[in-house]
Parts: sequence; C-alpha cells; structure tokens
Amino acid sequence: MHPNDVNLYLVGFMGTGKTTVSRILAARLGHRWVDSDHEIERLQGRTIPEIFATDGEAAFRQMEREFIENGHPAERTVVACGGGLVIQPGMLDEVQKRGVVMCLHATVETVLRRTAGNRSRPLLNVEDPEKRVRELYAVRDPIYRRAGSVILTDNRPQLEVVQHVLRAYRRDALDFVRARGER
Repeated sequence: MHPNDVNLYLVGFMGTGKTTVSRILAARLGHRWVDSDHEIERLQGRTIPEIFATDGEAAFRQMEREFIENGHPAERTVVACGGGLVIQPGMLDEVQKRGVVMCLHATVETVLRRTAGNRSRPLLNVEDPEKRVRELYAVRDPIYRRAGSVILTDNRPQLEVVQHVLRAYRRDALDFVRARGER
C-alpha cells in the first residue's frame, strides 16, 4: 500500500469541524469522502434523532461499529466519524487498524458556540445542553487524545486547519505503511 492510499479518519467531539474539514481534505487528496453519520442515515432511511428515538443509542452505536467494519472503502477515503464512534470499547483500535486517525479538537466553549440551537444532535436535546456537553466532553476528551495527532480548531481559519491536517496525514500515513511492513 502506498502512503497516499491510506484512509484518514477524523474523530473528535461534535462541533469541532470534522464534516466540513474532511470534505475539503478528500477533495485535496483525491479521495472519496464519507461521513459516518450521513452514511448511517442513508442506509437506515431515517435521521439520527429518529434512530435514537425509536431504537435507542445502543442500536445506533452498533450501526457505527458495522459501518467501520464493513461500510466504507478500505483505501483512499476520508471518513468523518460521529462524535461517539471511537468512544465505544474497542472502536478506537478498530479504526486505528484501518488507517490514520486524527482528532480535531476545540474547547468546550467553542463547541457550545458551534452547536447552539442545533436540534439534529440527539445528545443535546436535553434541558441543559451546556451541562450535557461538559459531561460528555469530560468522558470523551481523554479517548480522543489517544486517537492520534490532535489538531486544534479553535479560532483557526478552516483552510489553516486543512493544511495542518494534510501535513500530519502525510507523515502519519508513511508511518502507518511502515508499521505494516509495506512499501
């Protein structure tokens, strides 16, 4: 496998820019672009809030697992991962086996600003969204930071974030290929 063929997975908390940045990255790299949440919605024929309401979070997390195991190309793909995808036991390892993983990071304050009023996020459809964000962030942030390179997105222009991710991807993809003993 050539380093340019290695999949890139963007993980991180909601509102950190995974979907937007990954779409630009895919275009720059000439890769396919897939958003795990969008793909699950397409396959299920319903929105994530509908899935959460009818089937529950556990069923949605199983759909995420199936997506990682079988639901996307093995090469030349940039994947925007839903915020909770790598939080499940064993999922970070599964994603890391399949390509380069990077975490887009933003402060809680930035996340709150970017997600304010967004009703398509079922985990924030609670009485006190700020409290919920802070609780989730406290649990998830240590896992995200183990994912791979951490790219800060606070107060940075999108294209600057994209350039930073591209540099890190090129380095990490080479390491990924070397670690697998391939050329």
